[in-house]
Amino acid sequence: MPLALLALAIGAFGIGTTEFVIMGILPQVAGEFGVSIPTAGWLVTGYALGVVLGAPLLTVLGTRVSRKKMLMFLMALFVVGNALSAAAPVFGVMLIGRVVASLAHGAFFGIGSVVAAELVAPEKKASAISLMFMGLTVANIVGVPGGTYLGQTAGWRVTFSVVAALGVVGLLGVARLVPETGRPESANVRSEFAAFRNVQVWLAMAMTVLGYGGVFAAITYITPMMTEVAGYTGAAVTWLLVLFGAGMFLGNLLGGRFADRALMPMLFTSLGALSLVLLLFTATAHHKVLAAITLTLIGALGFATVPPLQKWVLDQASAAPTLASAANIGAFNLGNALAAWLGGIVIAAGLGYTSPNWVGALLSGTALLLSFLAAFLDRRDRTRAAGGGSPAVEQDRRAPAGLGH
Repeated sequence: MPLALLALAIGAFGIGTTEFVIMGILPQVAGEFGVSIPTAGWLVTGYALGVVLGAPLLTVLGTRVSRKKMLMFLMALFVVGNALSAAAPVFGVMLIGRVVASLAHGAFFGIGSVVAAELVAPEKKASAISLMFMGLTVANIVGVPGGTYLGQTAGWRVTFSVVAALGVVGLLGVARLVPETGRPESANVRSEFAAFRNVQVWLAMAMTVLGYGGVFAAITYITPMMTEVAGYTGAAVTWLLVLFGAGMFLGNLLGGRFADRALMPMLFTSLGALSLVLLLFTATAHHKVLAAITLTLIGALGFATVPPLQKWVLDQASAAPTLASAANIGAFNLGNALAAWLGGIVIAAGLGYTSPNWVGALLSGTALLLSFLAAFLDRRDRTRAAGGGSPAVEQDRRAPAGLGH
């Protein structure tokens, strides 16, 4: 695998850390600015909305420059946003800093996925994408717990200063290691939006929203679930999240490897198993050991869906994959927000802290049904093309993402 993937992984590590570390230091931030916890929660919500909006906006603007230059600009934007958060004199300024940093998130992973896929042979594209996302999974094992500890001992401003420094390292890595490919000839706003005429692109994003959203239905409320139901102490939740992050790391690697061999079967397996495990979590959450094991499996199965879903989008939008790829990253965050909202509704309805697991199982199960539909439509189109379609057109439609760019 090219060394350039390391630079992309470093950038992903910084982005993953800043996205999730705020949840561990939210009380400290709220206390310093004199706002309530729900008000401070806008630092999480604002970030998620910034990802959803920033992914397509910055990707469209990025069609005018090379992908390497755009990745460098995005890392610079990330550094500015986190530095602004670290130095914020009032809550409103910190919220602006969070939104600025979030704007880089979706476009970085979207464009980075395309670049990673172009750096390797066609049969290794999903593995290359998973290696870039490895930075995000490592962030949940090392960056988030470390940043939380640092914020609780040295102050949350130190945490965001360190994250900004990580962004500088990522920027230098992209500048030095990622090859300059020039601006793709086919990269323009019209061609990028044309990818959304393909129903498979919409199906893939729907699978992303529902499939990975199922994970966040449970994870958003993991603290009260583990303390009030499983019987863990509040301090133990940090280590439970490390287990969840370890599961993400393993699932990401396996998802990329097996998606290169058989993409849709891998997706069927991961989504089906995820639905089942989320359903079982309703029962295993009452037992400490079983809860920890189940939480690790949720992380593994949830992130095993990421490489195949991202590669499926790239394949289906192969003529102009950048915007569709970035939009799919936004879909992950949209799924997070949707699942957290639905999970909150069932808890507020008095169904208990384990009830979001039922919501997650339903969401992931729906994504599994959509994956069957996507596979059926793809098989039907291939059969029609083989029977009477133009071989040249069919060959172009099935070309792996990134070729010819």
